[in-house]
Amino acid sequence: MRILGDLASGNCLKVKYTADRLGLSYDWAAVDILKGESRTPEFLALNPMGQVPVLVLDDGRAISQSNAILQYLSEGTDLAPGDAFDRAKVAEWLFWEQYSHEPYIAVCRFHMVYRRQPKETRESWRVERGEAALDAMDRALADRTFLVGASLTIADIALVAYTRMAGQGGFDLAARPALSSWIARCEAELNLDPVPA
Repeated sequence: MRILGDLASGNCLKVKYTADRLGLSYDWAAVDILKGESRTPEFLALNPMGQVPVLVLDDGRAISQSNAILQYLSEGTDLAPGDAFDRAKVAEWLFWEQYSHEPYIAVCRFHMVYRRQPKETRESWRVERGEAALDAMDRALADRTFLVGASLTIADIALVAYTRMAGQGGFDLAARPALSSWIARCEAELNLDPVPA
């Protein structure tokens, strides 16, 4: 299979983290979104929305949307709970990540890393919602090791991708001890080096 994506994107990295954690064989095809490479006719034939990542299966079928790809890759593995209730709790986190976390944490990071704009010029409403998302995660992780159950799931992978890089978007992770400990646990499980401060 092939994964088309940008290694600077948390949405793409979560797919890479999952495939690597499961020991899956794949070819990585780099797509530079800033150069318009996700808008070519060839790319749009795979994903008409023009977004990365895209997973292309051996038979040519394609799946887009990072969390849909995570669900597909993790089917029947230890990253997807066997219990229906726990699977629904994983889905809760996946939906929350795309609606209440990524639009704030990732966009603030994009503003500072890709656009090279100072922290003070981030949109205040986006910063406020990003802070609220990180606080919600810190509270949720105060009494648990991982987001759902006792072991790593795709809920953790989906959220750790951008959360571990939140400092690059101007957010203070050190002020959230439960969240910081969870990031370290996820990085150890996924064999990732910590993000430089």
